[in-house]
Amino acid sequence: MKYYQYLFLLVFIGCASSKVVYDYDSQVNFNNYKTFNFFEDAGKGLNELDVKRVVHELTAGLEAKEMQLAETPDLYINIMSNEQASVNRNRIGIGIGSGGRNVGFGISGGIPIESRKINQQLTIDFVESENNKLIWQGIANSELNEKTSPEERRAYYQKLIQKILSNYPPKKASN
Repeated sequence: MKYYQYLFLLVFIGCASSKVVYDYDSQVNFNNYKTFNFFEDAGKGLNELDVKRVVHELTAGLEAKEMQLAETPDLYINIMSNEQASVNRNRIGIGIGSGGRNVGFGISGGIPIESRKINQQLTIDFVESENNKLIWQGIANSELNEKTSPEERRAYYQKLIQKILSNYPPKKASN
């Protein structure tokens, strides 16, 4: 039974599309940055539980890239979220029909299906600690169902942060 729950979770997450865009200072040597920490007020626009989820996933993702969490870091990370609720009002049509020589009749009706989604823009900024200069930014636009379990939210943020960090550090363009 648990297998089916995880399969459903993967399908649920797979259907949630997210678009990620990046920007960075092309003059910066990203190999110089080995340590990171978070701004004290990181997580503006998120609830406390989601801040913990995002911080956990960012920490795990950056440690996988051989960076370390430190008290005096090379980089500070800021997290911001802008969320808007949207209502999707799809309809299912039910019809009955019959036809004869150019004569026909039909009955149809609609059953409204309402689902609430959260449109979220999650912004991750990497700021150089020495001079407070923004050096890298990842922005993800995605949709999240309003009624999700804590496990679904954890999986959602895990996938989203992996996608955001996929382009950090940026690859140098070859000449």
